[in-house]
Amino acid sequence: MLTGTELGEAKRALTERLLSGDLPPTSTGDSRLTNQSYNEPAPLSYYQEQVYGHARIAANSVPNSLLYNESVTIHRTGSVDAAALERSLAEIVRRHQAWRTTFHEFGESAVQIVHPASHFSLPKVDLRNLPRALREQAASELAVEDLRRPFNLDRGPLFRFKLVQLGDDQYRLFLAAHQIILDGVSVYHVLLPELVSLYEAYGNNRPSPLPELAVQYTDFSRRQRKFETSSFRRDVAYWRKQLSGHASLLELPTDHPRASKQSFKGAIEPFVLPKGTSCALKKLSRDHGVTLFVSMLAGFSVLLHRYTAQDHITLGTLAPTRNYSSAQKLLGYFLNPVPLHLDLSDAPTFLDLLQRTRDTVLGALSHSALPFHLLVKELDPAPDPSRNPLYQVQFSQEPPMPPVSSGWNLTPMDFESGGAKLDLYLVVDDRPDGILGRVQYNPDIFERTTIQRLVLHYDATLQAILANPRQSTAELPRFSLCNHGG
Repeated sequence: MLTGTELGEAKRALTERLLSGDLPPTSTGDSRLTNQSYNEPAPLSYYQEQVYGHARIAANSVPNSLLYNESVTIHRTGSVDAAALERSLAEIVRRHQAWRTTFHEFGESAVQIVHPASHFSLPKVDLRNLPRALREQAASELAVEDLRRPFNLDRGPLFRFKLVQLGDDQYRLFLAAHQIILDGVSVYHVLLPELVSLYEAYGNNRPSPLPELAVQYTDFSRRQRKFETSSFRRDVAYWRKQLSGHASLLELPTDHPRASKQSFKGAIEPFVLPKGTSCALKKLSRDHGVTLFVSMLAGFSVLLHRYTAQDHITLGTLAPTRNYSSAQKLLGYFLNPVPLHLDLSDAPTFLDLLQRTRDTVLGALSHSALPFHLLVKELDPAPDPSRNPLYQVQFSQEPPMPPVSSGWNLTPMDFESGGAKLDLYLVVDDRPDGILGRVQYNPDIFERTTIQRLVLHYDATLQAILANPRQSTAELPRFSLCNHGG
């Protein structure tokens, strides 16, 4: 029988597994993906279908909407063999069918069509002719130019690379991509490691060290369509019970009144929590059998509670759904939004809230296979075109950085596409030097100064928690988000 400490550690380890996409096998028996040949186009996975449908809605509301345009920056310090880098990227595109896929209406649904690998050319820009002080800004403008061009899901390609040289040994490889073909695990644990391995091989006149992929994304989407529906019924029952009687509307004060329908506009505010804070948060998490994600989420819920005076906070996160080992090696979109109902009633101590939050996250991730758009359909909330259904604020954590050769690094969400799906989306990224953070927000309702204030309040809340995690949440600092309510 497990002791309390062992049980807490077991739950912490399970949460880590679920957050990394290592879900328990499905109850259908065979938990393996298989590669098969088909003569007809593949269906979309449920998670692609969610993105595809929402992108269409946004495009009808806001022509040329950019809310699903994602940015990634791969940093290279050292020399670059441009030909080897171009060949490496071409090989990655050849290996992963998801990056050679387009999406098409087919009757009342949509299908994905995989195209043969074609010639790949890497655009290159050398900024060394500019004064050093102007190069970063010029590089950013080039990245934003690519990011703010719409993608055509019918035609593709759904990604754009650009190599920019800022100095003799300083490069940026900018990626703009449609979210329907990538997620955090794709970027951190597939794209970057494969790129580094291939580049080092090709740069030294060696063949690719990577084995051929056993399966492709279409194998996942076909299997999901065939096997997942039986488990959906159990998940619906869980979510009905979890969300029953708790309003999903978070009454955050705003700087400006909300329009009658979503504008899908977005801006990004970066921030950093120093290494001392991240180390203290990790120690707190280990001591109480939770993950860093759970601790930071609980702290964020306290801040939302103080802003709104609501005891029941419903916000969302992104659940990874790579519940097959072979899917861990694929580029593609494997994320499903899930709501999290956090109970701050009765003024719990922060340590009590940690346990409540851990249990909520475990439950949500264990029932995350039910696609969000099908969950919304089942729960049938009152329609409100001005808000995202079920929740308007989201919190997530990027996957851990993989070990790669020195001279390579990666940062996401460095640039604003101008689009956003939610009122607020806070994402954190645990790095050796501290925690990188991004707040994506809707500038139609929030001023940038208000979001900067939110970041300061979040840091102050975490510091107060670390100073005394046994204190009641009612004793933690109270803040006002806006100078005036909207």
